[in-house]
Amino acid sequence: MEINIVNMFPEVLNLYGDRGNIICLQKRCVWRGIKVNIFEYNLDSNQEILKNADIILLGGASDREQSIVYSHLLNLKELIKSLIEDGVCLLAICGGYQLLGEAYVDSSGRTIKGLHILDFITKAEGKRLIGNIIIETSLDVFPKTVVGYENHGGRTYHDYQPFGKVLKGYGNNGKDRFEGLIYKNVIGTYLHGPLLPKNPHIADLMLKKVLERKYALDSSEFQRLNDTLEYMAHNKVKELYM
Repeated sequence: MEINIVNMFPEVLNLYGDRGNIICLQKRCVWRGIKVNIFEYNLDSNQEILKNADIILLGGASDREQSIVYSHLLNLKELIKSLIEDGVCLLAICGGYQLLGEAYVDSSGRTIKGLHILDFITKAEGKRLIGNIIIETSLDVFPKTVVGYENHGGRTYHDYQPFGKVLKGYGNNGKDRFEGLIYKNVIGTYLHGPLLPKNPHIADLMLKKVLERKYALDSSEFQRLNDTLEYMAHNKVKELYM
């Protein structure tokens, strides 16, 4: 079995170490004997790299950096949209999450157009939402808690299934007590940390979806790993902040 992971514009979209999510997925494949190919999609990359993706990472960035990559992502809009509809896994974090929507209105009132692959907007309102965050996810995983760190000025509003309900922290907008977004095999979230190393159940859910889609692998055939250390880190965050 073989998995292709594409990291989109990693030199720009890696604000809070989101590259660690790639390392986590890679290790969890290697430990299971699954071959994994990591591709970095940069400004001069061939679209064929993206066409063969099983997992795509769209990381976080500042407002300025989002505008830098926007024009390049716009050229990929229809391809990314078709990949999403075809069931490819996409993890979009912070700025990457915002870019999937219709627009981002920054603190000066300037509108930064999004890809409008999904129907939502993000607005910069008031103080930044910063701190450790714990959510109860809506996904079919155990444990149900997901831990991370958020640092965003934008407030996101949408009607999609949320990634989870906020137990501690702010989430999408600090008002509705929801965090992130789920659409098909897309996870949009404000959780940095990076997200996946302290939440191996989310990493494994993504890998299961890839193997089910690509090889029709039954979930019962998916090898379990010893995640004692990972859940020590996960539970320590819950202990400290809940």
